[in-house]
Amino acid sequence: MRQKETLRYDQTLFRDREVFEFTFVPDQLNHRDAQIRELALLARPAVRGGSPRSAILRGPPGTGKTTTVHRLFAEIEEATQRIVPVYVNCQQHRTPFAVFACIYEKLVGYAPPSAGRHLDDVVGSITKRLGDRNAALLVCLDDANYLHEARHLNDLLYRLLRLYESWDVRKAGVFAVLSDLSLNLAAEVDAQVRSVFHPTEVFFQPYAKPEIREILEGRIRQGLYPNVVSQANTALIAEIAAQEQDVRVGIDLVRTAAERAESDGRRTVTRQDVMAASRSVITPTLQKRAADLKEGERALLSRIAEMARDTGADMTSGAVYEAVQGYAVSSETTYRTRLKRLEEAGLIDLPLRTDRGRTREVLLRFTPEQVLAVCEPRGKTGAA
Repeated sequence: MRQKETLRYDQTLFRDREVFEFTFVPDQLNHRDAQIRELALLARPAVRGGSPRSAILRGPPGTGKTTTVHRLFAEIEEATQRIVPVYVNCQQHRTPFAVFACIYEKLVGYAPPSAGRHLDDVVGSITKRLGDRNAALLVCLDDANYLHEARHLNDLLYRLLRLYESWDVRKAGVFAVLSDLSLNLAAEVDAQVRSVFHPTEVFFQPYAKPEIREILEGRIRQGLYPNVVSQANTALIAEIAAQEQDVRVGIDLVRTAAERAESDGRRTVTRQDVMAASRSVITPTLQKRAADLKEGERALLSRIAEMARDTGADMTSGAVYEAVQGYAVSSETTYRTRLKRLEEAGLIDLPLRTDRGRTREVLLRFTPEQVLAVCEPRGKTGAA
């Protein structure tokens, strides 16, 4: 039998590794045409000398919100000088000064000094540049919930949306991106901000499995050489990503599996590569989602995982409630609130079971062992 040819030390399976970075913006953005059209309509008034409108982009993690904004902002920069689109990652920039520094850098070409420069001076420089260019400002606050948690969101929106009152500029537009479905951002700001912040809600539903597969096939064609990932393994990766309802999991699985094959000197990705990669990719995803839980929510998740580990356990919502009384909840209202939060965080599913009087079934999105492992450090401390 002929032995398969192996990679030489100077060869690679990757055409372009950047294709598998989360910051990569594909030339063709699939299955988000409706959202791009809606956001483009909100930006369009600025092209005619008016002001861009604001929006809240809401949806679970890995549903294309950030990529859609990057794609739209790239198209705006190619088409017009009347709009200055600025993307801000609020996980990294959580204060008004940090956000305005990003805007300053976009307009001026370099960041303002971090010391010895007052925020009002930075804002003044920004508005002067906008006025000189007769351009409107459109800012994307990605993961805006981090600004809310740091108690800076209200002040920042007030400054951004009321720039036109103190300076000779057009009213700015704000695209706030949220993965926390429980946060009602418009209701969290005060009356002075609400009077100028009238966002349109643009929802990003999870990709269906065929959509995930099509997206992954595009990345594979662009980022890897031919025949590195078989159709069967592409389907397997799409299946895993669909279970997580996060296309980024699939993209990371392709990259990690290909790196594993390459490190072994092989020219193709095997099923074993995919399954090994899934263990290293999914665990950090679970850890990140669980880290955002409150103590009582984490305690409930831990108890659900313990029940799921027992294959004979009845996992209806009513049965789970009976099992967690006095352990992770103090009332039915608290229980249902926490259960809903776990669903919104992408940790459980709550499908309807019509055979049981329209009750809900409680299904983990990860294995019980994985969940218990991430809950263990804090899960033993009890409910908050």
